[in-house]
Amino acid sequence: MSRIAKQPINLPKGVEVTLQGRHLSIKGQKGVLNLDLYPGVSLRQDDQQLNIVPQSEQSQHRAFAGTMRALVHNMVVGVSRGFEKRLQLVGVGYRAQVQGSAVNLTLGYSHPIVYSVPQGVTVETPSQTEIVIRGADKQQVGQVAAKIRAFRPPEPYKGKGVRYADETIIMKEAKKK
Repeated sequence: MSRIAKQPINLPKGVEVTLQGRHLSIKGQKGVLNLDLYPGVSLRQDDQQLNIVPQSEQSQHRAFAGTMRALVHNMVVGVSRGFEKRLQLVGVGYRAQVQGSAVNLTLGYSHPIVYSVPQGVTVETPSQTEIVIRGADKQQVGQVAAKIRAFRPPEPYKGKGVRYADETIIMKEAKKK
């Protein structure tokens, strides 16, 4: 069995887990997340711990046990603490501004880009060149960050564009005469 799947998931205080058939629902202070478990995997709850158990020793069931354990763990962390991604805008005139449930981006194009934020994710702009994305669902937070970054990915000559806060861009040398 996967070494990841053997590790139990500890439930912090205030997190409730309900399992109805194959449908798992986890509720915490940051929200509610739902997941349908893979058919070859079962979930066992012991007090304040969750264990993912493959139903057989087939390699596919063992592999999905590790995947399901990672997904359930991310759900527990999401509803208790939440996830956060930070983006930086690098370039002259590059700005971001939150207007209701939309982000207005000025990224050097002839028109502003308006990105509507999906439900369950909050976006803040502490400064004009910084974007903070928060939410309970790790996949959704990462997807929103990737979509905003895709509007103007960092280019390798001057480094201009939208980048993750911890991302390093390897700069290329300009052409020489």
